[in-house]
Amino acid sequence: MLARRVIPCLDVANGRVVKGTKFVDLTDEGDPAELAERYAHEGADEIVFLDITAAPEGRGTMLDVVRRTASRAFVPLTVGGGVRSVDEMRDVLRAGADKVSFNTAAVAKPELLSACARRFGSQAVVCAIDARRLEGRPGSEPGASAAWDVVTHGGRQATGIDAVEWAQRAVALGAGELLVTSMDRDGTRSGFDTALLREISSRVRVPVIASGGAAGPEDFVLAVKDGGADAVLAASIFHRRIYSIDSVKRAMAAAGLPVRPVKEAVA
Repeated sequence: MLARRVIPCLDVANGRVVKGTKFVDLTDEGDPAELAERYAHEGADEIVFLDITAAPEGRGTMLDVVRRTASRAFVPLTVGGGVRSVDEMRDVLRAGADKVSFNTAAVAKPELLSACARRFGSQAVVCAIDARRLEGRPGSEPGASAAWDVVTHGGRQATGIDAVEWAQRAVALGAGELLVTSMDRDGTRSGFDTALLREISSRVRVPVIASGGAAGPEDFVLAVKDGGADAVLAASIFHRRIYSIDSVKRAMAAAGLPVRPVKEAVA
């Protein structure tokens, strides 16, 4: 069985790492390059860098910040936010990213996933899915299975697209990995939405990264065991040193999940 990855996330706005609740009420958490270097030394398996204001502001990714970050963190780096074309993906990869994440642009132009996968390979294409739980569709029966709506533009815009169906379509189009964020749980420390993760992971054959709601090591364990996630991602609990990457990996290992030991990751 492949090792389950632990991934710190850098949500970047105006060149600084920020964190909020459900993508609002943002607070400054530091410099992305400095945090990335710290996480690489602390045993991160990968780092995700999301330029969260690029789509709402209609601009491209801040490549200079990506370059600084990639130059100080020698672990795989996924970059998302503001990439709308094959050429822009090329520029982000040249800036030091190993993978590029698409969210708003992929929803607007799904064929972009296929074009980028053809050019750079599916392993470099990540589809990020920000999903908000629907309380119940008109006419749905009591006790009916939950449904989730895809939201875009940094959580600002509902689409009416079913998140589980979109996940399956994104993989069919060429996405080699899915980054699934629960908008309801983001920044709340109420635990990952394992039902959402399970609905998606059970229907696709690519790795699924769990995001949104981590409060402690046990949540990471549940995301894998109950949600079927292949990797687990968090931000604030790592930024603020509430828990370390090592403590999360130890809890996962104790639960019987394969992880790369921190001392191996740092070596």
